Amino acid sequence: MTDVINHQPDVARAAALIADPSRARILKALCDGRALSAGALATEAGVSAPTVSAHLARLTSGGLITAVHDGRHRYYRLTGPDVAAALEALALIAPPLPVRSLRESGVANALHRARTCYDHLAGHLGVALMRALLDRGLLTGHDGTHHPETAVRDRPAAYGHDAAYRLTAPGRTALTAFGVDVEGLPRRRPAIRYCVDWSEHQHHLAGALGAALTARLFTLGWLRHGASPRVVHLTETGTHGLADTFGLRAALMA
Repeated sequence: MTDVINHQPDVARAAALIADPSRARILKALCDGRALSAGALATEAGVSAPTVSAHLARLTSGGLITAVHDGRHRYYRLTGPDVAAALEALALIAPPLPVRSLRESGVANALHRARTCYDHLAGHLGVALMRALLDRGLLTGHDGTHHPETAVRDRPAAYGHDAAYRLTAPGRTALTAFGVDVEGLPRRRPAIRYCVDWSEHQHHLAGALGAALTARLFTLGWLRHGASPRVVHLTETGTHGLADTFGLRAALMA
């Protein structure tokens, strides 16, 4: 019995780390998977350099973030996609922050429209891309819709478990031709996963394939990062490219 108790997750400790508003802003800023400097995170959190250093130390010791060294510079990133998934889940039950400016309203709308969920595409655009992959027969295994009345383990704003998506033979050929190294996906994580998108309540593509496809969209210049963390914008080239390559209609991307 002692071993069972000792191995229970310390939810209270994790919750305490996230509960501070400044640390929550730091974590949200890192949710797109990129590594950011302490200075950039201080700006996002609206705190001084000494204060952000104290917050980063607590988050690092708590296992939520890790430091990455590049020469003499140090950057910080989330320890993995599970941290981002936990924050997405909290966003589902969290009361909305008051909108105090036109900019804050614009950021909220932009996050719903297109954002990163750690290292893969989410929001309206992410769901639309998942739908296009299914419609074209590049993925199979489910219809991409979250059905809460029949869901067993699937919950909004979390990794899905009820469906088993698979990459079809045409999908493997099409994505390879598109420049995604399907055969070289990292083995340390599942190739194909999905999340139940918290804003759309539909599925978006996650896992190593979702990350590789999103990275390819950035490489081609079809997506660009927004001024606010996690916000991404579809470029004009991307609008035409997604339509031509995956049949994603402009109406679905808006």
